[in-house]
Amino acid sequence: QVQLVESGGGLVQAGGSLRLSCAASELTFSIYAMGWFRQAPGKEREFVAGISYSGRDTTYADSVLGRFTISRDNAKMTMSLQMDSLKAEDTAVYYCAADRTYLVPTRPTQYDYWGQGTQVTVST
Repeated sequence: QVQLVESGGGLVQAGGSLRLSCAASELTFSIYAMGWFRQAPGKEREFVAGISYSGRDTTYADSVLGRFTISRDNAKMTMSLQMDSLKAEDTAVYYCAADRTYLVPTRPTQYDYWGQGTQVTVST
């Protein structure tokens, strides 16, 4: 059974940094595009960042461009999201997701597998 497990969330002050990780199991990780999404209370799940199966292609939401960096290690079957200069509006549950079909999908419906999420709270 495919599993995606996020870790690294927590409470941080505005301007600080966090690094999220997503560990995958029971899938051929190196052929899946991976993505990070987030969902704040009362809001729809939104795309944050995505990375192609090889790691050569990345895409970011405008709201995080220049502050967040997505990366992956296919040998370790992990993906990371380095989040710097965090803002209060970054507060959300962050989810990792995997997709086999698209190069760097940006819509939730394009993804096949999802993790359970990790809470990120940015205080002011």
